[in-house]
Amino acid sequence: MPWEAVAAWVTQAQGVTQYGVQRQYGLGLGFIDPETGQQNFLELPQPGLPLAMGLWESVRAYMEYEVHTREEIQDPHGLQRPGDPPYEGVHTFHNARARLHRRHREGEIGLFKVTMWYLWHILDLWTIPFHLAEWEIRAIQKAGRKTLPVSLDAWSQPLPESEWAQPSGELKRLSAKVKALHERNPQRPITEVFAEVYEQEKLTA
Repeated sequence: MPWEAVAAWVTQAQGVTQYGVQRQYGLGLGFIDPETGQQNFLELPQPGLPLAMGLWESVRAYMEYEVHTREEIQDPHGLQRPGDPPYEGVHTFHNARARLHRRHREGEIGLFKVTMWYLWHILDLWTIPFHLAEWEIRAIQKAGRKTLPVSLDAWSQPLPESEWAQPSGELKRLSAKVKALHERNPQRPITEVFAEVYEQEKLTA
């Protein structure tokens, strides 16, 4: 089934309770099985509208650009550096401190933020939480992963490249438009970029 057959939507609900106004958000994903015609859908509750849209953008990036791991798109100045373990640990703390000092040297932040960072981590017991996280990871790794059933393990194997669904020419064309607009202003919300491309398509249709 091609990726383009997947539909996505964001839900937003608002109600009044005895505790005040409450808002709920969610991301929905659905598709129709081309063989059986059966409708399949899933809705995932999200704490906020931007997070719901961000989750879909992550799925879309995986589908369209084949982004399989965080390392492929990780900011080189972020908290995960090449060669670091793929989990948060003491290295995360040291990377964050190095990034803090780099931002201060470059004038991006002032001394007040540096002081507050140190104060917060002193109150947070410095590196102890990161050591505890590493201890838990080691305990999980030592316990080992449970063996999957043969049927599930076979189902989880990647498809050969010859069976991969290919994007249509229209999708490639629209993706190129989105990419070009995004590169002009990377800080612009991706939803606005999609909306502009959609409006352009309606005008030229």
